[in-house]
Amino acid sequence: MKNIVNLLVLLILFQSCKNDVTISSIDSVNWDKRKVENKLPESLISGTTYLSVYSQIYSQSENRIHDLTSTVSIRNTSRQDTIFIKNADYFDTNGKFIRSYFDQPIYIAPMETIEIIIDELDKKGGTGANFIFDWNTQPNTSEPLFESVMISTYGQQGLSFTTQGKRLN
Repeated sequence: MKNIVNLLVLLILFQSCKNDVTISSIDSVNWDKRKVENKLPESLISGTTYLSVYSQIYSQSENRIHDLTSTVSIRNTSRQDTIFIKNADYFDTNGKFIRSYFDQPIYIAPMETIEIIIDELDKKGGTGANFIFDWNTQPNTSEPLFESVMISTYGQQGLSFTTQGKRLN
């Protein structure tokens, strides 16, 4: 009987710890410090990049799914010039808009990398999630590089893979 009471207490404690998880990449404090306060110059080159990201992946059949953590890397490959990312819009498998990570342009310093983390618990994207990034660079500056690393570990097994962005225009 004592074991059952202990088990019930543990279950109640476990359930009480299941508060809403704060997803760090969504927190605007992370992006506010990067906001560009002034209007961007009209002389900048603009582009749009698509990046596939997987929140989940099928395993063995369409009935078994593994949840993944995704790290989206946004890299400035220029040694001299700052680049600007106007938006990072996240969509689910069905093309439904989930969220935008910031609401005004942010900067990325030369050779700097910033990241968006899709937590393993955030399953909204599904098996075919994706991002659209609109960006600006100085003329003759290399384009930003968009990559994603997806990872999951279960016991002794793990899986990981990467995707790279594709420029749309």
